[in-house]
Amino acid sequence: MSAVKITPEIVAEHGLTSDEYKLVLEIMGREPSMTELGIFSVMWSEHCSYKSSRVWLKKLPTKAAWVIQGPGENAGVIDIGDGEAAVFKMESHNHPSFIEPYQGAATGVGGIMRDVFTMGARPIANVNALRFGEPEDSKTRHLIAGVVAGIGGYGNCMGVPTVAGEVNFHASYNGNILVNAMTVGLADADKIFYSAAAGVGNPVIYVGAKTGRDGIHGATMASAEFTDDSEEKRPTVQVGDPFTEKLLLEACLELMATDAIVAIQDMGAAGLTSSSVEMSDKGGLGIELDLDKVPVRETGMTAYEIMLSESQERMLMVLKPEARETARAIFEKWELDFAEIGVLTDTGHLVLKKNGKVEADMPVSPLVDKAPVYERPWVATPKQPEIAASSLPVPADIPAVLLQLLGSADLSSRRWVWEQYDHLVMGRTVQRPGGDAAIVQLPGKPKGLAITSDCTPRYCYADPHQGGAQAVAETWRNITATGAKPLAITDNMNFGNPQRPEIMGQFAGCIEGMAEACKALDYPVISGNVSLYNETNGKGILPTPVIGGVGVIADVGKSVSIPFKEASETVLLIGETKGHLGASIYLREIHGREEGAPPPVDLVAERRNGDFVRGLIDGGLVTASHDCADGGLLVTLAEMAMAGGIGARIGVPAGVDFAHAYLFGEDQGRYVLTVRSKDAEAIMTKAELAGVPITRLGETGGDKLDLGRHGAMDVGALKSTHEAFFPRLMSAVE
Repeated sequence: MSAVKITPEIVAEHGLTSDEYKLVLEIMGREPSMTELGIFSVMWSEHCSYKSSRVWLKKLPTKAAWVIQGPGENAGVIDIGDGEAAVFKMESHNHPSFIEPYQGAATGVGGIMRDVFTMGARPIANVNALRFGEPEDSKTRHLIAGVVAGIGGYGNCMGVPTVAGEVNFHASYNGNILVNAMTVGLADADKIFYSAAAGVGNPVIYVGAKTGRDGIHGATMASAEFTDDSEEKRPTVQVGDPFTEKLLLEACLELMATDAIVAIQDMGAAGLTSSSVEMSDKGGLGIELDLDKVPVRETGMTAYEIMLSESQERMLMVLKPEARETARAIFEKWELDFAEIGVLTDTGHLVLKKNGKVEADMPVSPLVDKAPVYERPWVATPKQPEIAASSLPVPADIPAVLLQLLGSADLSSRRWVWEQYDHLVMGRTVQRPGGDAAIVQLPGKPKGLAITSDCTPRYCYADPHQGGAQAVAETWRNITATGAKPLAITDNMNFGNPQRPEIMGQFAGCIEGMAEACKALDYPVISGNVSLYNETNGKGILPTPVIGGVGVIADVGKSVSIPFKEASETVLLIGETKGHLGASIYLREIHGREEGAPPPVDLVAERRNGDFVRGLIDGGLVTASHDCADGGLLVTLAEMAMAGGIGARIGVPAGVDFAHAYLFGEDQGRYVLTVRSKDAEAIMTKAELAGVPITRLGETGGDKLDLGRHGAMDVGALKSTHEAFFPRLMSAVE
C-alpha cells in the first residue's frame, strides 16, 4: 500500500473533518492508504452520503400503489398501466456548470440519462431547470450561452427531446448558477434492472468509455462552497461524449433484452468507487477489482486516480458467468470497451489491486452505513408581514405595467432557449415547451406522459414551508392543467451551506412543506438529489427545491394547451382571488421590493379545484387551460392571448377595490379556462355545486387584451415585448 503519510492537511484537502477521520481510523484499525482515504472522502462527501439532509429526507412520503421503486436506486419507477413503467429522476450539475458551462451542463444531461437507462428504460424526454444571476452580471451571458449549448448539444446528439424546463434569474445566483437536469424513460414494468450485486464468484464487468483523469474529486468539489479561485477547479469538471453514450445506451438495452445481467450501476459521482461500493453493499457482498484491467486513456494512472475519476459514459455490471461472451459480443459490436475487472466475494471487503500490489483493503459496509449523519442545528425563517394592497399605489397605466412584466427577465419568453433544443425528435411531443407541462405520447398508444418542473425560490426564501408546499402544488397544477393525472415527483434540493442554522432552517421548512403537499395531493417522491454548499464567499443562493412532476393522460387527443383557440369563447377563472402581492413578481419588478409573506397554499382547495378542472377536460368541455402563477391573472391571460394570437375582453369585477392586486396578485390554486359559450352556464352551475370558486371573466376575440376602463393592449405588441428579452440579452455574446 501507499507509504504516503496522511497529515491533517491532507485530510482537510479531502473534505473530511478531524472527527470524521477519527472514525476512519476506528473502522480501518490503521492509517488508510491515499487510495483508501480518497474512497472515504468521496463516499462520505455531502454529494454522495447526504450526511446533512438524510434525517430530513425521511419525512417525505415515498409510497403509493403505483410506485414500483422509490428513492435509493439510480432512478424512481412508477406503474403507468398496460404493463409499462415510467422511470425518472432529476440531478444537479451546479458547480461544474459554473466552472465550465458547456461541459458541466452536457455531462449533467448525460449523467441523468444514464441513471434512467441503467434501470432498463429508454429515455423519451429531458427537462432542465436553470437559474442564473442577474442579466447585467458580467458572467451571466457567457454562462447562459454555454449551459444552453451544452444541454442542446448532448440531448440532441442522443436523440432525446428536451420538452420542458425553467430559466430564472436572481442576484443570489451570480456566483453559483443552478443546472438541474431531469430525464424520463419508458420500460416494461416487469423488466426493471437494479444495482444490488449477487452471486459470489460472479464477474464484475466494466463497459463504455475509457477512464481518464477528468472529474477527479468532482463529488468532493460539489460538496464545498465556491471561493474566488473556483476557476482553478476546471480539471474537476468531466468531459462528455454524447456519441459514445448513444452507443452505450443501445448496447445496454440490447443486453437487457437477454438474461445476462445480475446487477448494473452507472458510474456517476465518485465514478468506479461509488458504483462498486454501492453495488456490493446493497448485495451484502465483497468485491475485488484488478485496476490493471480497467480501460484507461492516459498513461501512468494510479489506483487513486482510477477509482476517483468521473470520466463519463461508463457502467459497471455484474453478469451471469455463462453470459460473458454474449455480453462481450454486444459491446464489441457497438465499439465499446468491455473488460472483466473483478469478481464478487464473500469477504465484505473492497479489495483493489494494481501492479500486483494491494492498494486498498477496506470493509464495504461502513463506507455506506457508517457515513456521518448530522442533525445540523437550525433556526426557523422569521415570518414576513403581509403586504396590503392599500399600501401600494394603484398604477395609472395598467397596460404599461403588463408590458414591463412581460419583458422582464423572469416572465419573458424562453423561446430563444428551447429552440436550441430538439424538442420534436422521436416525433411524439404533443405539447411543446412554452406551456404548463409537456405531453409526450407513448409509442403505439393514445396514452401520454405529462412532464414539468417548477419552483418559486422567492416564496421559499420568504416562507420555506409555504414555498416547499407551493413548489409541489405548482407542478401538480401544471400537469392537471393539461388534463393529465399527476402521479409522482422527483426533487432537486438546491441550498446553501447547511452548517449555517438559517440555511438548515430553510431546508427543514421546505421539506416539511413538500411533505405536507405530497400527502394532500397523493403525489409521492420517488427519487431526487440534494445539492448543498451552493454559496460563493459565504453568500448563498435562494433556497431552490426544484420539483419535477410526471403524470399520465389516457388519450393525448384530449389534452388541452394554453393558447386561446377561437373567438367568442367564454373565459372562466377557477379558484379564489384575494389579490396577494407579498413576494410577487409585481412587487419586485414594479416597486423594487423583495419582501412580504408569499401567497398561502390551501391544499384542500388545490386538490378540489384541480380535480374539478381535470374532470372538465376529460369531459371535453375545455378548449384552453393555463394555471395562474407568476405575475398573476393578467399575465396568465396575456400568455394565453399571445400563444393563440387572439385577444379577449375581460372585466374587472365592480367590487374590486385594488385593480393591481386583482390583476397581478399571485393567489394559488387558480386556473384560467376557455369553454364554448353554450357550455359556460352549465359549467358554472357544476362548479358551484362542487364548492369550486368560479368567475366569468369575459370572452375571447379581437386582437387586443381589453380590460375596459383599465385599458387595452394590442396582442401583437405584447408578444413583441415578450419575445425581445433573450435575443437582446444574448446578442452581446460573441
